[in-house]
Amino acid sequence: MENLTKEPTAAYEKRRFSPQEYLDLERHATEKHEYFDGEIFAMAGAERSHNRIFSNLFAKLFNKLEGSPCFPYGSDMRLHIPENTLYTYPDISIYCKEPQESALDDASFILPTVIIEILSPSTKSYDRGDKFKLYRAIPSLKEYVMVDSASVSVEAFYLNEKANWELNEHNSLDDLLNFRSLAISLPLLEIYAGLKFEKKS
Repeated sequence: MENLTKEPTAAYEKRRFSPQEYLDLERHATEKHEYFDGEIFAMAGAERSHNRIFSNLFAKLFNKLEGSPCFPYGSDMRLHIPENTLYTYPDISIYCKEPQESALDDASFILPTVIIEILSPSTKSYDRGDKFKLYRAIPSLKEYVMVDSASVSVEAFYLNEKANWELNEHNSLDDLLNFRSLAISLPLLEIYAGLKFEKKS
């Protein structure tokens, strides 16, 4: 079977690992790794624009969700998807119940409501394609949002009442990003605050 996570990451070693071996290695690692189907991959680092968008988004989400049952967590929150073996670190994951620990590891969590990934040139194809396919196996997931770090572009998928994923695209700083499952919205102007991009000709 072709490894779905090969595009944005580098293989750790050319052999198969058990989930427990991965968790043991990750406990002492100095950088983050993904695990999928017996293979381990080093995750790519982030540039300034990625980090600025993360800070903007996380601060706004934290304030908007205060007092609600939902809470945002950053990229140190490891996600496990038992349905397909993936262990990964979403840029932002939002849980609307107390995060539930994975059966194998008390530092990995399952069943988020919303996942947000900040796209970089090296990861955008993976985040839009194979990673979204893996995320769709999460039974609790209601929304998946991808925020481009190189241009004003947000792709927001939500699970509709027919259990189909629908896409809303936003390409203007005047747009509002609506989180249907959270009953909040964020202006793109605030998400991209402090950043300037060259206009496309």
